[in-house]
Amino acid sequence: MPSARLGLVVLLLLSIVAAAIPTWQQANVGGPINGSDTAWMLAATTLVLLMTPGLSFFYGGMVQRKNVISTMLQSFVCMSVVSLLWVVVGFSLAFGDSIGGYVGDPRTFFMFSGVGGQTEPLLAPTIPLALFALFQLKFAIITPALVSGSFAERVRFSSYLLFIALFTIFIYCPLAHWTWHPQGFLRNWGVLDFAGGTVVHMSSGLAALAGAIFLGRRKDHVRGAAAEPANIPFVMLGTGMLWFGWFGFNAGSALAANDIATLAFLNTNTASAAALLSWILLERARGQKASALGACIGAVVGLVAITPAAGFVSFGSSICIGAFASVVSNIAVHFKSRSSLDDTLDVFPCHGMGGFSECWPPACSPTRRSIQPARTG
Repeated sequence: MPSARLGLVVLLLLSIVAAAIPTWQQANVGGPINGSDTAWMLAATTLVLLMTPGLSFFYGGMVQRKNVISTMLQSFVCMSVVSLLWVVVGFSLAFGDSIGGYVGDPRTFFMFSGVGGQTEPLLAPTIPLALFALFQLKFAIITPALVSGSFAERVRFSSYLLFIALFTIFIYCPLAHWTWHPQGFLRNWGVLDFAGGTVVHMSSGLAALAGAIFLGRRKDHVRGAAAEPANIPFVMLGTGMLWFGWFGFNAGSALAANDIATLAFLNTNTASAAALLSWILLERARGQKASALGACIGAVVGLVAITPAAGFVSFGSSICIGAFASVVSNIAVHFKSRSSLDDTLDVFPCHGMGGFSECWPPACSPTRRSIQPARTG
């Protein structure tokens, strides 16, 4: 196919250019490396990467049997496309020298130039800058993979690859810059997002809504045909992998092995537990049987909801956040099923609405910690 040939040529040219670029030393070097923080962040980075294969099982088990492999591949391929984009220009756009607080200068870390093994005063004060860049990469990888659930079963693979590239460059990277860069305009407005509630979950939820509207309804959806999940054990396996990896997602966002990381770890588990139970109880209150699928969705909604507040609130507040978000998302799924919106795997109700419901706790909770975000990136 012409598009595949063009992509191969671009990749080969990129590899030649990358090989020709000399390794530049890191220009802005901070203090000494903290061994404990570095060890924890290496582990956290690995945990966050594990979430993308977990998402592939989570989504793959929900679709029709004939679409399981293609749906799982949509998550896996993000690990390749986004990794290359991040090295070439993505990290620069997200964390390079700020241009007006809106986007990073693409020349700052182009081809990872200047990304070395030393600390960096603003972005990575106790860990190597390269490790910080790798940790941030894992967030960039999973975000377009989350969106893929909204248009599962009805998008061409080549079109999806183009979507990954455009979404990462024009949506994810600028939004990460606004929220996490020290000079980002949302950060300077006082917006708190500990681990990606806005950058990852709200952006993926809104993109999912736009994608479902733009692509329209599947034929089976128009006919009202029931679509049975292909493999519930896959969904449960994916949920377990996501829950496990989310500890790195949230606790790792402290960028250190300290009390804030511990608090985020505790809140992550507590909110997910509360959301899972809340979803099951709401199903029973409607006269339905408690389902394994509902339990898995509820657990993930809780993980989504606690993300922006994980390092800011008490564990008691995390119970409230998880239970509240679970109810909001459950109601959203209920009304979506009665509408003409064909969001295949309920990405918008669970991530978009979960994202909206998660906005209020950091700002309104009386138990909020009066600290600046530990995450400087």
